[in-house]
Amino acid sequence: MSTHRCRHLAGALLLALFPLAAWSGGPVPVPPTVDTSALPSLDGYAGKTNPYRGKAEVVEAGHAIFNQSCAVCHGADAVGNRSPAPDLRRLDGFCRRIEDEALRTHCLADVDQYFAKSVLGGKIVVGTVHMPPWRGVLSSEQLWSIKTFIESQRP
Repeated sequence: MSTHRCRHLAGALLLALFPLAAWSGGPVPVPPTVDTSALPSLDGYAGKTNPYRGKAEVVEAGHAIFNQSCAVCHGADAVGNRSPAPDLRRLDGFCRRIEDEALRTHCLADVDQYFAKSVLGGKIVVGTVHMPPWRGVLSSEQLWSIKTFIESQRP
């Protein structure tokens, strides 16, 4: 193997491991202690849109989970104006202005997918943890409860 190729391989390996090294010193997500047993079960739900959208009975659990797990960065009660992380209440702001129902529904589905991917996979940019991954920490019920709560707090 040539020296040039070895350097490229070593560089690729370092880049692949760099996020893991950055993560090792980052915050560790702690599972919320909110009881979600009264929520409709999402056991086996593999959809990519919020199955709890518009269900008022889910908002209270989502509020409690958000304040336990997300508020430290996104602000208590999802009021993110003084926090280091984005104001999540504005995630679907563009979608809400769309008049065509089918197009608005498609837009909301895109936002739901972005939300789930961001929460479960975390946000690591150039080796810096901006948000830890919550996959394996939050259940589907907890994830979509948080999203439902956020939607109920639109500015």
